[in-house]
Amino acid sequence: MKQRSLKVIGAGSALSLLALGAAQAAEDPVRLTIVSWGGAYTASQVRAYHEPWMEMNPHVTIINDDGSANALASLRAQSQAGNVTWDLVDMLPSDAQLACDEGIILQIDHDAMLAAAPDGTPASEDFLPGSLGECFIPQIVYSTIISFNTEMFPEDAMPQSIADFFDTEGFPGRRAIQDRPAANLEWALYADGVAIEDIYDVLATPEGVDRAFAKLDTIKDELVFWTEGAQAPQLLADQEVAFATGYNGRIFDASEVEGQPFEIIWDGQIVEWDGWVVPADGPNVDAVMEYLYFATDTQRLADQAKFISYGPARASSAPLVSTHADLGIDMIPHMPTNPDNYFSPIVLDNDFWTDYGDELRERFANWMLQ
Repeated sequence: MKQRSLKVIGAGSALSLLALGAAQAAEDPVRLTIVSWGGAYTASQVRAYHEPWMEMNPHVTIINDDGSANALASLRAQSQAGNVTWDLVDMLPSDAQLACDEGIILQIDHDAMLAAAPDGTPASEDFLPGSLGECFIPQIVYSTIISFNTEMFPEDAMPQSIADFFDTEGFPGRRAIQDRPAANLEWALYADGVAIEDIYDVLATPEGVDRAFAKLDTIKDELVFWTEGAQAPQLLADQEVAFATGYNGRIFDASEVEGQPFEIIWDGQIVEWDGWVVPADGPNVDAVMEYLYFATDTQRLADQAKFISYGPARASSAPLVSTHADLGIDMIPHMPTNPDNYFSPIVLDNDFWTDYGDELRERFANWMLQ
């Protein structure tokens, strides 16, 4: 399908649109449906972006939809039906590239449509290297990690590595993993002795895929599968599992905000971007671009880190990260990119998952049913 591009909104035009917003409030009410992942993550977006934007623009009402887990399939269905109801979607980069290739989301001219850094650095140079996509605007750097309930292990024998996660004799208990292949296949190869820098070369071969599934088979009898991000910490809290894979921000929220006895294994963390895409033929494209200009600027991305332990996707935002808005604790030690945590990262290869994702998702779905 032919890709569709959004009409360029330059910085001056965007600011003019912002100034017009209040004047149009009485006669131009806008309801934006913004799709995200729910839980602590959506809550951080509400406090950092949505609430300030609605306060500045009282004619705008933002409706939250927790549909990001199935965003690509839903956008395809809406596009095929000719009835696009979503305005803005939080999506993973590999899915965003597929949606972009299919023309169901809009191309983005980052420097024309997004705010520059406070020192004038254009957006294309301020967002972290490799994070921008043709149709993708990153917000955060996050990681998928393995966590465990400390009450389910002796104090002198706590798990510390991905290898421990696969060691059911030394570290007994059920394990919860997400019902998708990404992260799980990388961890399987890493635990089986493949060097981090070789993981995707190995996984690109039939033999490498077989090897990853064979390693997963060694813990298959102890596995529980989760779909929504909120399920992983809940399974841990209920002690239905001893380990759970999950998003580092979710585990931070459960541990630091709710006081759950969870620890993160930073070894082999799967580092990834997450960000926004704009559905083609969405009902409020102009209003969405006004919102995005605000919500992806330097201060706003730093503000999100006050509520959840995800790193901002702009270089200019990093020095502004400080303490948690409610807890008052320093957020830097909880960031996946903190040097103390970033000692053996696996940076998720979105090109690999764009090329091989459909095939591997089908095989993984079949494997779960076996």
